[in-house]
Amino acid sequence: MKKIIAILIVLGSVNPINAQNKLQTGVWRGTFSVFEGNESPFNFEVTSKDIILLNASERFELKNYGIKGDSIFIPIEIFDAIIKAKIETNSSISGVLKKYNSTTPDIPFKAIAGKKYRFFEESTQANVSLQGNWDFLIGTTGNKTVGVFNQTGSKLTGTILSTTGDYRFFEGTVKGNEFYLSAFSGSSPSLIKGSVNGDELTAEIIGLRGSQIVKGTRNAKAALPDAYTLTKLKEGAEFNFSFPDAFTGKLVSLKDEKYKGKAVIVTILGSWCPNCLDEALFLSPWYKANKSRGVEIIGLSYERKNDPAFAKTRLEALKKRFDIDYDLLFCGLADKNGVAQSLAALDNFLSFPTTIYIDKNGKVRKIHTGYSGPATGKYYEEFVKEFNEEVNHLLNPDKSAKL
Repeated sequence: MKKIIAILIVLGSVNPINAQNKLQTGVWRGTFSVFEGNESPFNFEVTSKDIILLNASERFELKNYGIKGDSIFIPIEIFDAIIKAKIETNSSISGVLKKYNSTTPDIPFKAIAGKKYRFFEESTQANVSLQGNWDFLIGTTGNKTVGVFNQTGSKLTGTILSTTGDYRFFEGTVKGNEFYLSAFSGSSPSLIKGSVNGDELTAEIIGLRGSQIVKGTRNAKAALPDAYTLTKLKEGAEFNFSFPDAFTGKLVSLKDEKYKGKAVIVTILGSWCPNCLDEALFLSPWYKANKSRGVEIIGLSYERKNDPAFAKTRLEALKKRFDIDYDLLFCGLADKNGVAQSLAALDNFLSFPTTIYIDKNGKVRKIHTGYSGPATGKYYEEFVKEFNEEVNHLLNPDKSAKL
């Protein structure tokens, strides 16, 4: 906490438009140093007040960077992190991504202004196409995932779908029969390098501390298990809870008067979870537009520390970024076993987020594992359609429906 306060004091004393060390505005190219000397590139835009991380169609804003002397400080409040760098010239910086309350070591990076390319400055020729869906096996666990890619010429974007959520926005290039993808949205940099041979591909997902081998097979019908079948309500169990409001400490129960006779969406989340942030990006404006219909949302948050003061700070950042009006409760440490114990009615809890649909009679109708966010394209659109249809059913429950 003292470190965070110190940084805020520093930021409060700096001038983001320092004339002597003002950064060149426009698009920049940076590279993070990751496992075994690999460089994971990322692009961002500098404005007079903000830094905007660029990943495919995503624009992720980092607000109110500060400059003091020859140093720049870019707070990433939502991920409890900061970028600290030396301004070498107004078009060149170098420094580290630092994560608070984490064992992750500082991640070195450097960046140059005016460079819009991702991997290769010169145009490349693609001899293969990754367009469409692929069955993916990552690592040695045998867990199935699905690669989903869009390719125009040599430009490649896409993501990986898993039962616990998608890998968010990747952007990159195809060169010959090789492909390169990277992503950085404020949490951790990711890099994918691979090659395609007909309908097969081999790749490596590279992070800060290690890498995993990927084997892929082209399959237009590649799909994950139904997300509504993975986590269930134990037979005969009643779903209920009593947890403190993250900001007031007041105990909140599903049986409170506020929720009686209403449809309730319960989402199990963590402020540290990128897929949970994607869900909040959808749920917050949706709730504002629909709460008058008799719908409530409750966020059950499990955080990196089992500490109410720490949780309050992290959830205040979440609430502020997404302008959340629905209730956020602090439920304990971000641990799957802890969730299973504190929500004992659930069978086979797998993922943050997990979303529980409860009709206005108080009956659990469906449980959805994971989240397919905007990076997944049509899968996100399908989720939004299903979500709205399900809420309509919750408001007009069919007594014969079963979980």
